Amino acid sequence: MKISPSGGLTAIAALALALTAACAPADSDGDTSDSRPAASALADCQVADLSLLKAGTLTVATDDPAYDPWFNDNDPTNGKGFESAVAYAVADKLGFAKTDVTWVKAGFNQAVQPGRKSFDFDVNQFSISNKRAKAVDFSSPYYSVSQAVITLEGSSFASATDLAALKDAKIGAQVGTTSLDAIDQIAPTTDPLVYDDTSKAAQALQNKQVDAIVADLPTAYYLTAAEIDGGKIVGEFQPTTGEQEQFGLLLAKGSKLTTCVSAAVDALAEDGTLADLQEQWLTQATSVPELK
Repeated sequence: MKISPSGGLTAIAALALALTAACAPADSDGDTSDSRPAASALADCQVADLSLLKAGTLTVATDDPAYDPWFNDNDPTNGKGFESAVAYAVADKLGFAKTDVTWVKAGFNQAVQPGRKSFDFDVNQFSISNKRAKAVDFSSPYYSVSQAVITLEGSSFASATDLAALKDAKIGAQVGTTSLDAIDQIAPTTDPLVYDDTSKAAQALQNKQVDAIVADLPTAYYLTAAEIDGGKIVGEFQPTTGEQEQFGLLLAKGSKLTTCVSAAVDALAEDGTLADLQEQWLTQATSVPELK
C-alpha cells in the first residue's frame, strides 16, 4: 500500500505477527503454498555466480513515492524504513556491500505484470499469491500482515464490531491491491471506490467522500497517526480462507536469482533480523479489535 510521507515519523505501529512464517488474499482460493520456488542453500549463492541484471551490482526496485513506514523520507537508499532495511539485509546476506546496491523506480501495477524487469528484485508490499505467481516470482515471505478498516471519529461506522456492520458503508481502497480485494469480504451494498494510491483514498475519507477505507494494518496506523485528522482504525481482519497474507520480494518469472533471494530471506528470519527490523520500524503502539 502507498501512503504520504510525514516528516519525523519513522516508527509506525503494526501487528506483532510471526515473521518466521513470513496495496486479504489476491486469489479467490487463498492458497499460496506453491507460489514460489524452494530456496537453495545460501552458501551456494556467491556474488560472482549470481544471475544479475548488472554484474557485481544488485538492482533493487520500489515505487515512487516510497512512503513511511516502509521507507523514510522517500529515499530508499538511506536504509531507513522497514522495506529499505530488509532490502539491504538481503543484499548483505548475498554478499553485497551497501555501495553495490542500486535502486530503480517501478510502479506497483507495472511490476506485477509479466515480462522483462529492470531490476533483480522489487520490494513494495507485494502480497504473495498464486494468481500473481503466474506472471512473476516471489521470495520467501518477509512480513505477515492483516487488513484494517479506517473511518473518521464520530462516523456512524466508527463503533462497528464486525464486518457485517460495515455493509452499508461507502468504502474505498487503492487500485490493484489486496486491500481492494479484501472489500469483497465486507460485501458492501455499493461498489467500492478505487484510487490511484492510498494517499488519495485517505484524502477522500478526510473529505467525507467515502465512509471508510481499507489498508494494510501498518499503513492504517500511519494514516491515522500522521495523515487523517480524526482518523480511527475500526479494526483488523484476516482473509476469509484463514490464510495469513504475506509480503514477498518480487522477481521476474523464472528468475535464476529467486532461490538465492529466498535463501537470504530465510536466513534473516532464522537469525532474528526480520523480527528486529519489525521491532525497529513497525513498532506496535496499540492493539485494534478483530472484525469477523
